[in-house]
Amino acid sequence: MSGLINSLVNTVLGAPPWLVYVLVALVVFAEDALFVGFVLPGETLAIIGGVTASLGHTHLSVILIIVVLAAIIGDSVGFEIGRLFGPKILAHGFFEHRRKRLDSAQDFLRRRGGAAVFLGRWTAFFRAVMPALAGLSRMKYRVFLPWNAAGGIAWGSTMVVAGYLAGESYHRVEKWLGRGAAIIVALIVLVAIAVWALRRHRREARA
Repeated sequence: MSGLINSLVNTVLGAPPWLVYVLVALVVFAEDALFVGFVLPGETLAIIGGVTASLGHTHLSVILIIVVLAAIIGDSVGFEIGRLFGPKILAHGFFEHRRKRLDSAQDFLRRRGGAAVFLGRWTAFFRAVMPALAGLSRMKYRVFLPWNAAGGIAWGSTMVVAGYLAGESYHRVEKWLGRGAAIIVALIVLVAIAVWALRRHRREARA
């Protein structure tokens, strides 16, 4: 198992920093603009970006700026897509079994207005569809943009810093207890994150 973890770490660190920047930017952007969040949540890449910064492979400030800008720009593109093509996109069969959740998101948007754009960024499903729904609802862009920017800054900073602190914690455990203990701690943390993500997904599905 330790060999596998070392291999994965070496794979990430073996990628040139510019490629890490590009991948993080593309996935975070595409999550909101192109509904990639249904497959790969942008928060995963944002956290990984923070981890690479803690390992000294990338620069924290660059990762932070990239994630925040990609989130804001991605939401803006998603807003325009919703404004121009919203009804056709939502009528696609892909969304059929997600109809109740889409209705819930639209109701949330009607009740909260621009604040729903900010609050929606913290839930994977809402993060993927809220920009398009805001555009579809004919929300004014001057209303959408401040809430979008606030959400992008708050969410992006939280995800990247969380990844950075996680990487720093791994180094401290490795220094104090040795590599073997650090790997065990890392595995426990990964399992805990996986369980938390699964439970959150189930709660969102029930909601």
